[in-house]
Amino acid sequence: MFSKILIANRGEIACRIIQTAHQLGIRCVAVYSEADSNARHVAMADEAFLIGPASSGESYLRVDRIIEVSLASGAQAIHPGYGFLSENTAFAEACQDNGLVFIGPPASAIAAMGSKSAAKAIMESAGVPLVPGYHGGDQSPERLRAEAERCGFPLLLKAVAGGGGKGMRVVSDATEFDEALAAAKREAQSAFGNTDMLIERYLRHPRHIEIQVFCDQHGNAVYLAERDCSAQRRHQKVVEEAPAPGLSEATRRAMGEAAVKAAQAIDYVGAGTVEFLYDRDGAFFFMEMNTRLQVEHPVTEMITGQDLVEWQLRGATGEPLPLSQDQIRIRGHAVEARIYAEDPENGFLPATGTLRYLRTPAENAHIRVDTGVVEGDQISIHYDPMIAKLIVWGETRAQAVNRMVQALEHYRIVGLKTNIRFLHALIDAQPFRDAALDTGFIESHAGLLFPQPRLALHHALVLAAGFILEQRRSREPANGRTGSPFGWHDSWRLNSDYARLLRLQVGDDIHELEIVVGKASPDRQVGGNYQVRIGDSHYPLNAQLQKDFLTATIAGHRIGLYGHLDDGTLVLFHEGETFTCSEYRDTFDTQAETTEGSLTAPMSGAIISLLVKTGDTVVGGQTLVILEAMKMEHVIRAPAAGVVSDVFFAEGDQVADGAEILAVAVEQKEPV
Repeated sequence: MFSKILIANRGEIACRIIQTAHQLGIRCVAVYSEADSNARHVAMADEAFLIGPASSGESYLRVDRIIEVSLASGAQAIHPGYGFLSENTAFAEACQDNGLVFIGPPASAIAAMGSKSAAKAIMESAGVPLVPGYHGGDQSPERLRAEAERCGFPLLLKAVAGGGGKGMRVVSDATEFDEALAAAKREAQSAFGNTDMLIERYLRHPRHIEIQVFCDQHGNAVYLAERDCSAQRRHQKVVEEAPAPGLSEATRRAMGEAAVKAAQAIDYVGAGTVEFLYDRDGAFFFMEMNTRLQVEHPVTEMITGQDLVEWQLRGATGEPLPLSQDQIRIRGHAVEARIYAEDPENGFLPATGTLRYLRTPAENAHIRVDTGVVEGDQISIHYDPMIAKLIVWGETRAQAVNRMVQALEHYRIVGLKTNIRFLHALIDAQPFRDAALDTGFIESHAGLLFPQPRLALHHALVLAAGFILEQRRSREPANGRTGSPFGWHDSWRLNSDYARLLRLQVGDDIHELEIVVGKASPDRQVGGNYQVRIGDSHYPLNAQLQKDFLTATIAGHRIGLYGHLDDGTLVLFHEGETFTCSEYRDTFDTQAETTEGSLTAPMSGAIISLLVKTGDTVVGGQTLVILEAMKMEHVIRAPAAGVVSDVFFAEGDQVADGAEILAVAVEQKEPV
């Protein structure tokens, strides 16, 4: 076994690898960029080396720098994690050339699967079923268009070197093809340095099912069940589960055996994942093979009781697989939800910000949190916006789903937008509970996944008032011996009740609450009694705050929820949802309103293409700017016909969220 390894990665996967390595008595070397100097993976490692600026191209993708640090630190092997250099043939070869063990497959296997077109040719020869399409070497636009028409629409354009949904476009008909091809090529060039595309028939209602395979250096190969990853947005997985619900044992065995056949066709060694599209009629087709550990590997670990990182470490030293196929057992069901910094209600745009308040569900035998961040960390534009992975296990799928819903209700974040409420709605939706899954699940059930708040507005305002008043009361003196009663926020008044006005702002709306504070208990430690009036409605309220947990009774209805009050802004957490308000104070703002027709950045990022200049005439829906942020392209289009009146940035410029990039003088139509 190794005595020291280097982890060529960051975030939660680096922390995950360090955890298992330490359990095996292996010392760990971390690498970090200037943006990650205080990161969790750096703190967990035995030693760490700065390798470059925040940009991944100047740090985590620097093969030469990582090899140099590995040799200087005395590491015997390198674990690449996933992403970055994990599927980079040159990196695997550089490790071998420098006497370092690459904890992954041979470079030849990475190369074979690194090109999706070449991979499909290999799989076709090995007898693994394929989706109809084109994966040839002629990449001229004319040939690709001809092959698209031959394949038929809808079709999927996919970067041959791609992954994670990047360089991928669904094309509904021929009129969309040219623009989709250009966008996919740009994204592929930016993410992978390779613009080659493949074309596949787009199955309308398939499921995405993948098989975890493992191979050792002695020719042994096994599959460790399957995972269903059908719940996706922008072709990126957000919820995964194992085993896949509703599969017959015959289908499960056939897919597993096909996956092993695929791995053996390229002399694979180590952990790999063979991904299939599974159609409603029971047919399945090879999609791609990821030659690394997957983000969703924890659900396989939960149902098999195996540590797949330990399997990787032992296999890299030449040990045989710890189990044969007939020794692998599956128990129960596991579900994983990816907690992202993103705004689901705004097209899932990635978000940035500081984790000012972070609380996770308590971990135990049934609940696991894999993360690379702690409270106070920043989620920046430089890396993937995933905050953590939440994994739960149950004896049955229904129990696992119930546990996940409850666990999400205990995951609380303040400081940036997240997808927690969306995940809660998705997993709690009846179609998901019924396992009515396909890759279009999110689009098909959007009405269920963006529900109205469960907490009525007036009740939320009353609870917010209770939280604010109880927090203030908790900071007052415990009795009259240490403070004047004239300073208490209760009903001590000489000849009258004490009524106060609390103004709470929710979005652009301001709500006035008139509150009568009732008699406090003698020891002033028990919750307060209040009468709250909002308009013509009256609500008796009893509230008690213990740290950040509020227990309240409103008109006989008892409810408990968490909250976080910071600098006048309160966030309440209730059944997976959040309610945000702030104490309103009159302010005077002279800032001019945004000019009609102005176009602003939907998030912080870099302008990679500016397609118009001042004076250009544009039509509604025309693409004006292409912004790149967090490895994804975002298109800004003209809201209506008009003329570009101002351009405030140039290609290559970094822009902040909300920055005005250009302005269009909208064409005014004559009244009818």
